[in-house]
Amino acid sequence: MMSNTLRYAVVASIVIAATLATWNSPAHAAKSTECAKIGVCYCVNDDLKPTIGTKVDRFRQLIAEQRKAGKVVGYLSVPLTSTGGGNFNVNKEVAESAKAAIEKRFGSDFIFVLNPGTLDADLPKGTGSDYMLMWATLIEGTDGLGEFDLVYFAGPQDFARYFGFDGNGDMGKLDAYFDMRVKSDPDFEKAVQNGLTKAAFRKYYAIRSSASVSRGAHDEWNIVRLINERRRADAKLGTGNQIPVMFDGHGIDPADSEAPVSEGYVGKCAP
Repeated sequence: MMSNTLRYAVVASIVIAATLATWNSPAHAAKSTECAKIGVCYCVNDDLKPTIGTKVDRFRQLIAEQRKAGKVVGYLSVPLTSTGGGNFNVNKEVAESAKAAIEKRFGSDFIFVLNPGTLDADLPKGTGSDYMLMWATLIEGTDGLGEFDLVYFAGPQDFARYFGFDGNGDMGKLDAYFDMRVKSDPDFEKAVQNGLTKAAFRKYYAIRSSASVSRGAHDEWNIVRLINERRRADAKLGTGNQIPVMFDGHGIDPADSEAPVSEGYVGKCAP
């Protein structure tokens, strides 16, 4: 039989061990499923929900200010992650370049394009699902019939413009760009040290870079499609008031605009 003294010592040891294990284990933020009005759902960090709500309100205020100034308001869908040979900072610069090009094309006095790569959209420790809840909530609008007048999906030509491609040895231009950036940008040099290769970079930006390779852009495509479906069914809006969609600088034909694509981050939290 175990003595009371020994029993108490064993219990105390178990409690202390459990306490130390709790202290040393990383805290995992609670997650829950949040669904937009149009029916897409995401498993998001509970701690980020207030921040997401605040940022959506600020973007809506910005949009309202631009509309008050008489401008058409567009949303830019562009890949930002470093998956598959891309680079986050380069993609952010491409997004800024695409925004400027669209506004120049239509006239900056007449159009404002919201670039999701802006620092105002940053979610500390946010995942793709957290960001997509924010963009889905903003894109769908307060009534689920859309917030924007235009949605523009970045394509190969938007990246080509940034790199100065002219159809003559463009992969060589990417090699030269890679070498130059390694020497001039410590963050890019660090990305190379962490595994980004010139071959992967060249392949990504020469033949892959566009919204087509972005999980978030896939979700945004489906979100806009669902909004337009609701608009077509709305007696006050109908087919003639769908949100126009552009890809790579060109309008989308009716069949493509109504076709779904594979999902990106959509999904409920596991039970």
